[in-house]
Amino acid sequence: MHPELIKLENIFKPSILTKINDPLLDEYSLELWMKRDDLLHPVISGNKWRKLKYSLDHALSLDVDTLISMGGTYSNHLHALAYTGKILGLKTQGFIRGEQPETLTPTLIDLQNWGMELTFVSRSDYRLLRQYKNWHELPGLKSGQYWLPEGGAQSLALKGVSELVNEIDSPYDTLCVPCGTGATLAGIIDATPESTFVLGFAALKNAGFLHADVEALLSQPRKNWQISLDYHLGGFATTTPELMAFIAGFEDKTHIPLDPVYTGKMMFALYDLITKHTFKPGQRIIAVHTGGLQGKRGFTV
Repeated sequence: MHPELIKLENIFKPSILTKINDPLLDEYSLELWMKRDDLLHPVISGNKWRKLKYSLDHALSLDVDTLISMGGTYSNHLHALAYTGKILGLKTQGFIRGEQPETLTPTLIDLQNWGMELTFVSRSDYRLLRQYKNWHELPGLKSGQYWLPEGGAQSLALKGVSELVNEIDSPYDTLCVPCGTGATLAGIIDATPESTFVLGFAALKNAGFLHADVEALLSQPRKNWQISLDYHLGGFATTTPELMAFIAGFEDKTHIPLDPVYTGKMMFALYDLITKHTFKPGQRIIAVHTGGLQGKRGFTV
């Protein structure tokens, strides 16, 4: 790996496993643990670093000077990319979904402060950008520029995500993860043995397309996984009073912060499935905390 990336990763903190102590879990005879990828770094947290790591290594091997990607006004991916670009001395550009707001979100302000050039594009044009999956495919790409698809979702991302799984040294029955683009889920599926079950929770409404997207990323067909489409709670980045109350209660009991877009919805869904006897008594479940807590600034808990 490139020396600058090694230097950066050396300051990261461990992603520990934390047991969730809750009488409800005892009632259903289940163990629930959380893989705390949110602890890796205060900015480049969770799966954002996992997905970026080997794409950045590839970009640096090509001696590029500019990283280009896309995301929304609270994008965790762009937030991590802009910061990392500044640390590595690379220019960054971001295509932002929708019209420029009168008041920039805290995320967009961070992006600008870290030197990212922002270009606001219509939602229709943004959807067109999603078709460009490989680093060299973006039309008009100039020498020295490197394209990262939405969420960093390309095959190199899976290599970084697999390291997350390899760090888990305790036996478990089910591994759970929230899903945006599906790249993190694909990386986890690729790295887990067939004897374990992988359960993804879609953060988007009408996300049935994720099944095909995940299958396209997998190195080989696998059958030990599923995506739950029932807990988007109205759509991407939408919330309900029940979700926000759950997050507040969970944080109060465990002192583990959750974001309402990804990990918060996953934990809300997990607790609901537990009360519906979805998991067999005696099972050990691990939920992956994918970080992204900066996006919480757009919500009130």
